[in-house]
Amino acid sequence: MATDGPGRAPATDAAAALLTRLVERGLRHIVLSPGSRSQGLALVAAELEARGLIRLHVRIDERVAGFTALGIGREDRMPAVVVCTSGTAVANLLPAVLEAHHSGVPLLLLTADRPPELRGIGANQATRQPGMFSGFVRLESDLPVAEALAESAEADEVAAFRAAADEGWDAAVGSGSRVAGPVHLNIPFREPLAGELPAWVPSSSAEDAASDPTEADVEAETVEAEWGAHYQGGGGVGAALEVVETEPVVLEAGPRTVVVAGADAGSDAEELAHAGGFPLIAEIVSGARYGRHLVHGYRTLLSDAELGGRIERVVVFGHPTLSREVARLLSRSDVEVMAVRGPGEQLNLNGVTVAVDDVTAARGTGDREWLGAWMRASRDQVVDLSPAAPDADALSSAVPAERLGAISAELGAIRAPVDRATLVDAVWRATWPHDRLLFGSSRLVRVADELLGGKKVPVHANRGLAGIDGTIATGLGIAAASQRGAVPGVTRVLLGDLAFLHDVGALLHPAAEDEPRIQVIVGNDGGGTIFDGLEVAGVASPQAFDRVQYTPQTARLEQLARAYGWEYQRITTRGALDQALTSPAGGRQIIEVPLSR
Repeated sequence: MATDGPGRAPATDAAAALLTRLVERGLRHIVLSPGSRSQGLALVAAELEARGLIRLHVRIDERVAGFTALGIGREDRMPAVVVCTSGTAVANLLPAVLEAHHSGVPLLLLTADRPPELRGIGANQATRQPGMFSGFVRLESDLPVAEALAESAEADEVAAFRAAADEGWDAAVGSGSRVAGPVHLNIPFREPLAGELPAWVPSSSAEDAASDPTEADVEAETVEAEWGAHYQGGGGVGAALEVVETEPVVLEAGPRTVVVAGADAGSDAEELAHAGGFPLIAEIVSGARYGRHLVHGYRTLLSDAELGGRIERVVVFGHPTLSREVARLLSRSDVEVMAVRGPGEQLNLNGVTVAVDDVTAARGTGDREWLGAWMRASRDQVVDLSPAAPDADALSSAVPAERLGAISAELGAIRAPVDRATLVDAVWRATWPHDRLLFGSSRLVRVADELLGGKKVPVHANRGLAGIDGTIATGLGIAAASQRGAVPGVTRVLLGDLAFLHDVGALLHPAAEDEPRIQVIVGNDGGGTIFDGLEVAGVASPQAFDRVQYTPQTARLEQLARAYGWEYQRITTRGALDQALTSPAGGRQIIEVPLSR
């Protein structure tokens, strides 16, 4: 920021005090949407980026900005800051705030506002911003209007804004007895809205930050380590649990027990199932779908009176949302349910669920006969979607008929059309621990949950409210947080056509920012076929159903991809899909897979 500018401005000084303190606390990412009232925050953020202190992401759509920051928080387990101007800009952050609240994802909103004297009198772009997110944030604060701040960083005026930054950061990461989640700091500014940067703002570079650990680096590592004690492996949000000094609940032998892993459960669920000898029912979005005790085809088995009907105790990790069978199990009054405290709202579907902070299994807890029954039934539910291996002997046979038959079979496998089952299988097979996989709230995630086997890969999904909002933006945030330097890996987003169209604005990517390695795979069946399997399909007339539920669309995804500068492929065969997913991915790719209704 030039030193021969218009001079000092309280708005810039307040913005600098807030943002530099957040950087000291561990802030790595700022996502902003341009605006007039927020220009002080935006220009300070630009200077912090130039000095190598943060990564800046500029989005013209506040809803996209909110979900980009949500994706960063999901992957990084640290809050990203969202900066926006006043008025409707703030309201557009609500969907991301709701998802962050219900999922327990750290998020920090810095919303610029008109000063108090311009509220409620019809002033331009002025509305009641304080309290706009009441009930869905861990902390909300309407900060005082910045007046002339002193030259010293230790002065009371500067210290007040730094203290607000501390309080907001602590609330977002869930320090003390709180759970991680969104925080709203509303900041009223009077004109002038921007000026020179104060001299007390630290100067650094990316090289310095990389070579010399700062207070921010140490604190960030400490927070991640603390969270890692509660949440490990599998991907998804790092759950900042309530810090309560209690002894772990020890499961004793006796009740027939299963472990249920919902969204964001992580590896703790698999570890308990393994240690206790319990069957593991793990949703595809749990980050726990792996291990020796994993139950395949769990929906069918939960409906079996000899298995699901005899369950006496359930230990739940994460937020289960993908099947009615699990919801019915957790609603039963005759089943003892223990829900391990994790991100978001506390689970209590039967009204008597016991919330615990930690749980472990006593030696010899498991019932071998009970586990064996589940494992035998599970083997019968395994679905093998992999193409048949080539017949090497026949391909090299001197008998023409044998050789031609083998070649025909191989070509048939390569040219096999893609359906939902082969689509989710191909994406699952192509994804490895160095990648990231985000499932959108579309029909495909339920197909994946029903069919896919075990694999320990980092998985994400916005299942707090299971909305289709912001899926592409969330994926871009995950990519931004996970793809540091030369770290390998691709972020894949698997979603339906309506979820894709709902977030088209996220495709706009500034040329000045790093190019993410991301594949957005769109299963396009021309509308919302998820409703075909719900009760409404049997109630509504075909005409009304198609009009207001299925919502048919004929959008040309290729033109959208080209307009926003994304690479595009339209895939119709399994062979081509495997090649597209496993070829070296550079930059932004949209892979459209047409599907029948």
